Amino acid sequence: MQVKSRHHLRSDEIARITETLEEQLGVSLDGEAFERVEFVDDDTDLVLVDGDPVVVYFDDDPFLTVRGANAYPPERNLVTVDSGAVSFVSDGADVMRPGITEADDSIAAGDLVAIAEETHGKVLAVGRATEDGADLTGDSGKVIESLHHVGDELYNTTF
Repeated sequence: MQVKSRHHLRSDEIARITETLEEQLGVSLDGEAFERVEFVDDDTDLVLVDGDPVVVYFDDDPFLTVRGANAYPPERNLVTVDSGAVSFVSDGADVMRPGITEADDSIAAGDLVAIAEETHGKVLAVGRATEDGADLTGDSGKVIESLHHVGDELYNTTF
């Protein structure tokens, strides 16, 4: 991904990001320097916290990257998948109901969610729920659209 621009964030922008992530995920970001990175060929913006890609914007909504979610484990908007779903989710597949073992009941359809594997709790992907949290488990159907996953171009971008 080719960088279009990179600039330090103002304190009000940092406050918006940290407050949003605290409210949505229950995480507290701590960092000295926050930089926003825009890309030439992608409309996804990234926020580096002390040089690490921690926050990504999806439709103007800040959320943790996969790396960010593993550095700052979310307490809310978390979906856990079983071992059978790990390889599919890691490859960027949308998440199906049968692979989900647990989902936060506070998730609303349209919310961004972190998707973790059940054995070690590591986040594998970030997606958008198409159903409420209570309806994410079951026998059939696609319920989370994958937006970012381990090994994708955003994950492999270095600075």
